[in-house]
Amino acid sequence: MTANAWWQTAVIYELYPRSFQDTDGDGIGDLDGIMQRHQHLVDLGVNAIWITLIFPSPMRDFGYDISEYCDIDALFGTIANFALLAAAHAAGLKVILDFVPNHTSDQHPWFQDSRASRLSPMRDWCLWRDGKPDGSEPNNWESEFGGSAWTFDEVAGQYYYHAYLKEQPDLNWRNPEVEEAMCNVLRFWFDRGVDGFRVHAIHHLLEDEECRDNPPDPNWRPGMPPSQRWLQIRTVDQPGVHEAIKAMRRVADASRNKVMIGEAYLPIDRLMAYYGADLTGFQYPSAEDPGSGPLTGR
Repeated sequence: MTANAWWQTAVIYELYPRSFQDTDGDGIGDLDGIMQRHQHLVDLGVNAIWITLIFPSPMRDFGYDISEYCDIDALFGTIANFALLAAAHAAGLKVILDFVPNHTSDQHPWFQDSRASRLSPMRDWCLWRDGKPDGSEPNNWESEFGGSAWTFDEVAGQYYYHAYLKEQPDLNWRNPEVEEAMCNVLRFWFDRGVDGFRVHAIHHLLEDEECRDNPPDPNWRPGMPPSQRWLQIRTVDQPGVHEAIKAMRRVADASRNKVMIGEAYLPIDRLMAYYGADLTGFQYPSAEDPGSGPLTGR
């Protein structure tokens, strides 16, 4: 990273397409709306826009359940007319997109292939486990949204893990094919001129290989989020996550002058590790509240 890298001094504007500007009368903002208004952002002194999720999705979690990484949802426009990118660049604006590597939609072909059979070549693309002898969930891991993080799938005959909604099955990043597939997603958009990504929930990317329970949090009290009943030492910030981040960074560096921003809800001392010991991690790890991450018990 050089002293004059654009992301070190840029004013970055987060842009939520749904509520920005609707140009086709369906009540949902779209890419054409951003196209019509991007010059206003330039006039305000903005140097880069971070466009939140625009990929095809069943929208069970407002786009964080992605069913296709290399396309644009019809709600917002089409990839064929993603002219916004060129217009933004012409106006001097960089464009950052969201990247969700931890999980897909349960409608994504990868998950559908994975659940089809224990013999499926993609079975190991997701996290499948047998239940306990009594048929209950494999362990006590809880979803960030409350309730068990395991859902039994009748077709697959096993439980699958989801750190968020049951419609958002986690990917198995210990499988090198998954890592390569997701790096190819980055390449796809970098090749089209995107200037960087904000990487969602990177601290959730890996889980304990032995599938051990999380220990109880002695500081939890009724009224606090249910998922915080446990110290998430088995499901968050696991060994190996930094190697996955390095793989993403190598893709970004190969495209030159691209930025990778990592979202991780961790205490600040843990968050700093996401730069990488040799600065081969994220150029900018971030969290809205790094002082009260999921490992602090607060």
